[in-house]
Amino acid sequence: MPTAHNNAPKGAFAKTVLMPGDPLRAKFIAETFLENPVLVNNVRGIQGYTGTYKGVPVSVMASGMGIPTIGIYSYELFTEYDVDNIIRVGSAGAMRADLELGCVVAGMGACTNSNFASQYELGGTFAPIADFELLMAAVESAKELGVKMPVGNLYSSDTFYDAAQRNMRWTKMGVMAVEMEAAGLYCNAAYTGKRALAICSISDNLITGEELPPEARQTTFTNMMKIGLEIAVKMANK
Repeated sequence: MPTAHNNAPKGAFAKTVLMPGDPLRAKFIAETFLENPVLVNNVRGIQGYTGTYKGVPVSVMASGMGIPTIGIYSYELFTEYDVDNIIRVGSAGAMRADLELGCVVAGMGACTNSNFASQYELGGTFAPIADFELLMAAVESAKELGVKMPVGNLYSSDTFYDAAQRNMRWTKMGVMAVEMEAAGLYCNAAYTGKRALAICSISDNLITGEELPPEARQTTFTNMMKIGLEIAVKMANK
């Protein structure tokens, strides 16, 4: 403490941290929703802030793209900064035609083509899943906000540009959307005995070909952000 990736002092992070992939999205959440946000870490421009939301301390910090980076940041937050809950608030590509751009999905589980879980030498296939309390808090918060939020499986892919177009095979298995971080986050939470959940806004649809421009992805996923913040409020009483 501090680590090679985080120069915040001990106690700088709240018990619940929202983790978008994009540092600009972290900045947007902090400046738009948090009261008195303070920049507590900006190593590599990752933009970590702590403030309050409805009187509850909340932090937000970017994870970067992919399982290796969220693997580093989430592990350090869990083990070095006493963080209990990490909520990924990111973007995902829909694998169902009925998922509209900007809608929110919650990852009850996360399939993956990553080798991340092999480090545990379990002798089998680990199934990364979300924390049930966080998931229930998300479902309750979505209902309170009037946001329709499908719950199901995500696919955490190490390959954004998939030459074989293998992603479509996951659709037949009921997978809702593809992203790049949830499985690694869920593994770290399981290993450290902490809680994690991924809620994602649909930025593009692999079935219909529709997609949002990059600037919209940074600033327009407000329903997802509000759900994440309301989860933090609910978990403050746990």
